[in-house]
Amino acid sequence: MSRTIFTGCATAIATPMNADGSVNYEEFGRLIDFQIENGIDGIVICGTTGESATMTDEEHREVIRYGIEHIAHRVPVIAGAGSNDTAYAIELSKEAEKMGADALLQVTPYYNKASQRGLVKHFTAIADAVNIPNILYNVPSRTGCNIGVDAYIEMSKHPNITAVKEASGNMSTVMGISAYTDLDIYSGNDDEALCCLALGGKGLISVTSNVAPREKHDEIKLYLDGKREEALEIAKKLHALDKALFMDVNPIPVKHALNIMGFNAGECRLPLCSMSEENTAKLKSVMETLGLVGVIK
Repeated sequence: MSRTIFTGCATAIATPMNADGSVNYEEFGRLIDFQIENGIDGIVICGTTGESATMTDEEHREVIRYGIEHIAHRVPVIAGAGSNDTAYAIELSKEAEKMGADALLQVTPYYNKASQRGLVKHFTAIADAVNIPNILYNVPSRTGCNIGVDAYIEMSKHPNITAVKEASGNMSTVMGISAYTDLDIYSGNDDEALCCLALGGKGLISVTSNVAPREKHDEIKLYLDGKREEALEIAKKLHALDKALFMDVNPIPVKHALNIMGFNAGECRLPLCSMSEENTAKLKSVMETLGLVGVIK
């Protein structure tokens, strides 16, 4: 039986904040509705883009709970439940499952920098504790820890480890996953999505789709439908935006972009701070060419 969570494009959704730094749930619901109304295929809550790293335990749970309830089965919900503390990741994963998450996103342990053997033990312990699919999230640029192909092969044997979000930028690793495992592959980098699809990927977990959900959805769907030239044209059109949204540390630029569109996304929590005026102007210029400035009323 297939345990594919989604095929296409899922949004790693930003978490809007009020002026005092608290979570703006009303705007979060509005942003969720915007995503679904524009054809997005899934939503990842409390990932990197959602600022899970600076949420309290209570906030993390409440944001997941609110998101699941607001989405109300309209698209699959992937809950960010990873941690560098295996015991805490297990606890949070169990709670997200009880809340109704369709799947879990498990980032590689950061700071600890586990060995490959340690990674296998970590992810296996989490997968043993739940009964829903787990997506392994490999983003060594942020965690200092990389999953190797041999570890992927070993973990692919677990029935609850079904997919990977590959943000290492290493297409050789992606090819190895495709060649030697049956794991579903999702690109974790917007500008590498078509490369991952060409190597057997099922889709993209996107930052750019926060601001351009319809376009990103269409890019991935067209490619998967065999309309590769049309998909490539969209990818080319969005390339400058993909790059602009990473001119500073994610999710700083994407929250600026949402504000420029007309959402009330607020600022990031410290230690992430607002972009320079120069970079904000560059981002707005790119968005203007795509007709994204002030489109949300």
